[in-house]
Amino acid sequence: MNDTWSDLLMADHEQTEKVIDALETLWRDKAPEPATVKKAVQYFSEFADACHNQKEEQHLFPRLSAAGIPSHGGPLGMMLMEHERSKQLLDAFSSLGQRVVAGDAAAAGEMVTVFLEYGALLKNHYWKENDILYPMGRRALGPDDDAAIVKGILEIENGLGADTRNKYQALAQEMTRGTLEDLSAPLDKSVIAAILNSLPIELSFVDADDCVRYFSHENHAKLFPRTRGVIGLKVQNCHPPKSVHMVEQILADFKAGRRESADFWIDMGSKKIHIRYFAVRAAQGEYLGCLETVQDITAIQQLTGQKRLLD
Repeated sequence: MNDTWSDLLMADHEQTEKVIDALETLWRDKAPEPATVKKAVQYFSEFADACHNQKEEQHLFPRLSAAGIPSHGGPLGMMLMEHERSKQLLDAFSSLGQRVVAGDAAAAGEMVTVFLEYGALLKNHYWKENDILYPMGRRALGPDDDAAIVKGILEIENGLGADTRNKYQALAQEMTRGTLEDLSAPLDKSVIAAILNSLPIELSFVDADDCVRYFSHENHAKLFPRTRGVIGLKVQNCHPPKSVHMVEQILADFKAGRRESADFWIDMGSKKIHIRYFAVRAAQGEYLGCLETVQDITAIQQLTGQKRLLD
């Protein structure tokens, strides 16, 4: 499936938000290093502004305006105003950043202050585009508009040089590597456990050595009952003999990288049960284990029409 214009622009947002979060964390804890500041100035000047903003200003915003979304006032007008404010803050950040890169440590404090304001503006701006402007655009624009915007986005990237997207993805990864935490990191273990036990899906995790390490809903009714005694057992010992060969095939495929998921569905009395297996991998691709999900999808299969109101 080809990416839509909103897919491409939201991917830009996601990447830039990660860079902002990483630099905020880094610069709140210690003085900015000139090498990192140089990369940040390059990324935000060349990608966030000269690439991403121009995709919108040259190709998305004019078509939204032509489709009847006013460029003065309303969401589109607000986005244009925020683009101008972001340029002002970026100019200030770049100027101070260049001083830091040149060895002027006294400019670092003011540079960080400006960057924090700039980053907060961008994150709030991206949220409004993702949740308000882009949905409006998807409703207002037709297929020809959509195709033209995607073509324009690619032209902007190609005009900045070969392999532009990968170049700035790599630069973003350099600045976030080792600094950016998973969003679950600040959550207490009890909160994470409560979240997992609230899901309408039963979870089980088997580690890279095929040992059962976790299952959810311990104190709830389960489709496939199990107790703590299963923890530490080889998963092959937790399945009927007739299905062990299939379990071993799935795990072998996961470990070899031949497969990322496997789906099954069975009838259990009047219920339709959906069973899925997913390879769990670290950020760099290392195999960590297998996640099994089990869900009663009987009621889901019976859904028709739409429900938009609370009972």
